[in-house]
Amino acid sequence: MQYLIILSDGMADYDIPELNGQTPLEYARTPNIDTLARQALIGLVQTIPEGLSPGSDVANLAVMGYNPLSYYTGRSPLEAVSLGVELADSDLALRCNLVTLSGEEEYGHKTMRDYSAGEISTEESARLLAELQSRLSNEYFSFHAGISYRHLVVWKNGSDKDVVLTPPHDISDQVVGKYLPQGKDGSLLLELMLRSQEMLIKHPVNQARMEKGENPANSIWLWGEGRRPSLPTFKDKYGLNGSVVCAVDLVRGLGICAGLTPVRVAGATGSVETNFAGKARAALDELKRGQDFVYLHIESPDEAGHQGSIKRKIWAIEQVDKEVVGLLLKELDDFDQIRVMILPDHPTPISTRTHSSNPVPFLIYEKNKPLIDGVGKYNEKSAAGGLFIADGYTLMDRFIKG
Repeated sequence: MQYLIILSDGMADYDIPELNGQTPLEYARTPNIDTLARQALIGLVQTIPEGLSPGSDVANLAVMGYNPLSYYTGRSPLEAVSLGVELADSDLALRCNLVTLSGEEEYGHKTMRDYSAGEISTEESARLLAELQSRLSNEYFSFHAGISYRHLVVWKNGSDKDVVLTPPHDISDQVVGKYLPQGKDGSLLLELMLRSQEMLIKHPVNQARMEKGENPANSIWLWGEGRRPSLPTFKDKYGLNGSVVCAVDLVRGLGICAGLTPVRVAGATGSVETNFAGKARAALDELKRGQDFVYLHIESPDEAGHQGSIKRKIWAIEQVDKEVVGLLLKELDDFDQIRVMILPDHPTPISTRTHSSNPVPFLIYEKNKPLIDGVGKYNEKSAAGGLFIADGYTLMDRFIKG
């Protein structure tokens, strides 16, 4: 048996009045997913345990079969693994977004205009991170470039007990004052943020972006703190060799920690517009070359949700159906035995523009054991009438064991 997970990040949503009370997943045209749904097990799974924030880190950890209450150590350490940054036990890793803040003179009076600085390119952001490393690094703090707006700061001997940080995508279009770093050591991080905006706005990369009418990356925003993780490998847990196909360091790092082989795809951005077909091709090729298991992660719907764009989220879901599931159906006969699961990690509702802890719909299809009484549609409402998995990390056991 071979196994494929298609993780469509943030795809689940709430009912939207503009869509006649439907969710984007209900409204979107998904003929290929519906083909599977007619012969698949469909239900709901609670990926976010009570007491933990509904981040992609917690949710993907659960989907991969690891109990977040036992293994979660923070978001940024997973990204550090993906970037090849070695962390000592005493190091604290922090996510470092490049963001666009409004122009008020007082930092606390500024508004979070764009948590992604206009989905800044990796090439541009690499130049900005090099400047930050040159001018702001010291014996305690170092800067490490990632992809697009997502980067990393390592704090030597940093404290995760004396800081309170807020994800920037949780405060879109809000004044940032009450969300600035809090706690005993929060002032050290705030100082880095203040100094960053003084130098970033003058950088040639941002001058060029503003001349083109693009959002400047005029500050860093620190959040997602954590320490080096330790996971049992996927091979040890399930006896399977596997790969992870993704464009975001968080999921790639999680896959690496689980012993999965990371696969990079040209044109895969981690943004709304990405190389859907290329990622699907890479995932199927991994299975065809002998891997038992592939975890295919697609960020696009989540980014559209954070942007509050109904149109882009529907488009993202339809691209997953057409370019990813469509290719799978065309090549299904190439596999003797294959089991497929489609699900989001968490909802990213258009109405809130941030993550929700609500359960998400899952679909499990097995080529050689199709269900006769499948519901025929895959969405939040159809899933509500099926199986409910309260402990999200146990879903992988059901998927693997059948």
